[in-house]
Amino acid sequence: MADTTPPVTVTVARQVAPGRETEFEDWAGRLTAEASRFAGFLGAGLLRPGHAGDPWHVVYRFDTPGHLAAWEQSPVRATMLAAGERVMQTTGTHRVSGLETWFEMPGRTAPAPPRWKMFAVSVLGMYPLQLAAYALLVVTAAGWPAAARLAVSVPLVAASMAWLVMPRLARMFAGWLYPRR
Repeated sequence: MADTTPPVTVTVARQVAPGRETEFEDWAGRLTAEASRFAGFLGAGLLRPGHAGDPWHVVYRFDTPGHLAAWEQSPVRATMLAAGERVMQTTGTHRVSGLETWFEMPGRTAPAPPRWKMFAVSVLGMYPLQLAAYALLVVTAAGWPAAARLAVSVPLVAASMAWLVMPRLARMFAGWLYPRR
C-alpha cells in the first residue's frame, strides 16, 4: 500500500555569527548537498535575513515524516551540525505538513494560520470545484458507477486545489490569514 502521509516542510532559524555569513552559506550548501542524498528529499532553500543581525532561515522538505526522521537522526547530519556550530546557533524550528502547506506564502516564514481559518478558506476553494466536477461528470459520466466518477473527480479537484486555487486564495486572503500583530 502506498504511503499517504503528506510531505513535511521544516524551517530552521539560525543566528549567524557576525562576519561569518559567507562561511555559513558555504556550510548550508554542504548540508543541503548531504540532505539531497537521502531518500524522499524534495528540496531546500536558504532565506537571507532582511536586516543584518536577524536570523537566517533554512527550509527543507521531505516526502514523508519517516524520510525526514532518517535525515534528522543520521550521523551525517549530526556531524554537519557540529561543524556548523562555529558559525551559527540554531534558534528555532517549525514543521508543517498537510493542510498547512497550502497556506505557505513565498518569502514568508510566519507560522501557519489557525486551523479554523485554513478550513474556511479551503471550503471556499473546494465548494465551487466540487460543484463544477459534479456538473461535468453528471453530463459526461452519468452511467458510470459512483466509484468511477469519484476516481475522476477527486484527483481533478485535488490537483486544482493544490496548484491553482489555494495559492491564489492564500494570497487573496493573506491579510486575514496572517494579520499584522
